[in-house]
Amino acid sequence: MTDNEQGRREAALLYARILAWGTRVGLAMLVLSFLAYAFGLVAPHVPIEEVPKLWSSPAPAYLQATGLQPGWDWARFVHRADMLSLAAIAFLASCSIACLAAAARIFFRIGERPVAVICLAEIAVLALAASGLLVAH
Repeated sequence: MTDNEQGRREAALLYARILAWGTRVGLAMLVLSFLAYAFGLVAPHVPIEEVPKLWSSPAPAYLQATGLQPGWDWARFVHRADMLSLAAIAFLASCSIACLAAAARIFFRIGERPVAVICLAEIAVLALAASGLLVAH
């Protein structure tokens, strides 16, 4: 096996290891935040008894009824049980960023610059998509 092949294998294994741990942590966050919400251990932003009524509402009506703004406004209420669940989802959605960053370092080290640049470009696209800058207001 050449050095580049070994480096690619190392990058793939590191990506998978980080993703596996991130998924485990994110799943634990989801379970714990759900339990906190369902059992009333942490006060919710939206009372659980109102969720069925609001769930079928269009997004703008849901936001208006809950006093939330589009985008990352929910993060202001991360101390609330239901918003903790959103934080867990955001964490899971961002796990690939850490994986790509770790892989990019290895690709740069082994001289696979085009692949490393693609990893960095993917990180930039994910960060831009999550930023909310592309949403029409």
